[in-house]
Amino acid sequence: MNIKVLDTTLRDGEQTPGVSLTPNEKLRIATKLEEIGIDYIEAGSAITSPGERESIKGIMQQGFNSEILSFSRPLSIDIDYCLECDVDGVNLVVPTSDLHIHDKLKTTREDLIELSNNAIDYCKDHGLTVELSAEDASRSDFDFLKSVYQDAIEHGADRICVCDTIGVLTPDSSFELFNKLKDIDVPIAVHCHNDFGLAVANTLAALKGGATEFHSTINGIGERAGNTSFEECVLSIDRLLQDFSTGINIHKIYDISKLVARLTGVYIQPNKAIVGENAFAHESGIHSDGIIKNSATYEPMTPELVGRKRKFVIGKHMGTHGLESRLNEIGLTVNKDQLQQIFNDIKDLADKGKTVTDVDLQVIADNVLEINHEDRIKLGELTVVSGNTVMPTASVKITFDDEEILNASVGLGPVDAAINAVKTVDAFSDVELIEYHVDAIAGGTDAFIDVIIKLQKGDKVVSARGTEPDIINASVKAFISGINRILQD
Repeated sequence: MNIKVLDTTLRDGEQTPGVSLTPNEKLRIATKLEEIGIDYIEAGSAITSPGERESIKGIMQQGFNSEILSFSRPLSIDIDYCLECDVDGVNLVVPTSDLHIHDKLKTTREDLIELSNNAIDYCKDHGLTVELSAEDASRSDFDFLKSVYQDAIEHGADRICVCDTIGVLTPDSSFELFNKLKDIDVPIAVHCHNDFGLAVANTLAALKGGATEFHSTINGIGERAGNTSFEECVLSIDRLLQDFSTGINIHKIYDISKLVARLTGVYIQPNKAIVGENAFAHESGIHSDGIIKNSATYEPMTPELVGRKRKFVIGKHMGTHGLESRLNEIGLTVNKDQLQQIFNDIKDLADKGKTVTDVDLQVIADNVLEINHEDRIKLGELTVVSGNTVMPTASVKITFDDEEILNASVGLGPVDAAINAVKTVDAFSDVELIEYHVDAIAGGTDAFIDVIIKLQKGDKVVSARGTEPDIINASVKAFISGINRILQD
């Protein structure tokens, strides 16, 4: 069964607190909605403002294949503004619960039905397609709700919609409600809100109960907890529900998700299904190994299906298979020993609470790949004491030509003290530090520090670098690396 999709990102989605789209932004989103194959686009609410009408008119002028609708109350003033925008149809919203009829509209059921029927007649007389949406349908008396729908159909309504306005349905009650309405002889739509986190589940249950259309917003944005998430619903229908499908181009789902997030400023939670940054990210060594061998082991779909790419997250849970794959992605080839050293360095860093970024990985890998295992000098231990009441003091344990040496020294600061401690070895006491440069590679106080130095011995000058989260360690490693280069020739 082919399921139709009505997108209400430009109307219900824009009602997200703090979101206000310009006409050009609305047009950009509408163009993407058309490209991915949305059946019905609710372009806005024409009664809202002149700017809103400008937006709707701009969309209508594109000649899209999608049917373009405007939200409308069952009032002639609303419908006239819709006609001014030359829309294809209206989403005519009529409250049907006693709470809304009596407390909000201050009217009666009988008057409500008359208002609804008159509005439908007016729309049809002016050539508009009508989808009648019963607001708060999920809390309405069922017999009355059905009578509203039946009257609407008799007056020419093309489609009807059940609105779970405050998200109180459950999958069971949603299925039951739509199953009781399935004998209605026009298409039935479902419009859910996510107040209890059930919008997608309730929408899927409604489709199994008899609905043939659903309303949704990109990324599930909307008032309060939002609306049915378009991307979650489409993928669930196409991948999980047998005998159901949409005509959506799912390969472009991620693109439109990012566009809407960027234009609305509504942040996408990292663990959001389908479009969240972690949706196809793997850190666990077991998972990464399985994914590399066969992606179906830990992914219900390939990321490419929705325009994504898989990524292996660098961290303490990562395994060597995932690490090697990530290194290959950034253009690095390592042998078994180098891979193990990089792996150990990442574990050490992660155990200190540091988030290991791609920049960090590059630095760690560069350090390991530059290691000369025939270096004459190797750093063992480094201890530094510094403060505003003590002279900076450092002690180092180094191995020089297989001889273990323990030295200590003082300096003007902790880095100076540490380097002086290394220089106390007679073999390189005449090495001069002639240039010293420090960069923080990424933001934050736990960022990697990149120390680049120049050393001189006689007429020989060499450059070296050390990269660590600790500036003192980075400086000493750079200094020792430089000395090793001097001693190699």
